[in-house]
Amino acid sequence: MSEDCCNLSGLKTDVSFLDQTQAVEDRYAAAAKSQEACLCSPIAFNPKLLEVIPSEVIERDYGCGDPTRWIKPGDNALDLGSGSGKNAFICSQLVGSQGTVIGIDRNTEMLKLARTFAPIVSEKIGYSNVRFLEGSIESLETLQNDGKPLIEDSCIDIVLSNCVLNLVNFSQRERLLKNIERVLKEEGRVAISDIISSKKVPLELQKNPDLWSGCISGAWEESEFLEAFRSLGFKQVKYSERSEEPWKVIDDIEFRAVTLTAHL
Repeated sequence: MSEDCCNLSGLKTDVSFLDQTQAVEDRYAAAAKSQEACLCSPIAFNPKLLEVIPSEVIERDYGCGDPTRWIKPGDNALDLGSGSGKNAFICSQLVGSQGTVIGIDRNTEMLKLARTFAPIVSEKIGYSNVRFLEGSIESLETLQNDGKPLIEDSCIDIVLSNCVLNLVNFSQRERLLKNIERVLKEEGRVAISDIISSKKVPLELQKNPDLWSGCISGAWEESEFLEAFRSLGFKQVKYSERSEEPWKVIDDIEFRAVTLTAHL
């Protein structure tokens, strides 16, 4: 990723977390309509699993890893920040007809894209086991019209996400993590692909809306990301994948892609 791609110069830094949230919404709404090369980093997926997924979905998928590698047949999977739906559509094939996949996203343009192509993917694989819900990934406990939370307690085998947790405001991250723990079954698993930093990201970078929406300045510090899951009681918390070379270096801070895996 080039510095021009990141828009590092001439940016406002006196912005609030509300501005950051809006920056994320605006950027991903635009990215749902036309491909943006600057979002996250391209990753190779199993080409056989991509054959049934329309190119419109693949071209508008933004991530930094492949958390779908940890999906098992029969899983009930929850994809946080499902975006265009690519990871969810891959999971739908991996869990098989006996499993289910739920994608959660708050961006209406991304949801529209995923929901439009869901019937096409279902027809190609011969069954329908994926649905996309509108909501914030940190607010899975929010009650719906039926009086039940968006995602109920202890109903998910594996929670996955792909370069999304870093987009959640720091003030909401404890809520996010507790919701991940809440929805998982006993011995439930996580596979979280995300961007981490070699040092804590200073406030001036956190306040930069372009760097935040670009999956950079909201990065967890490397050791703190692991500790966040350990503190909730997760076991075998580790980086199953960690890029040796930084994806980006800004102000002597190295940002790199990882996939964190763990289980309860």
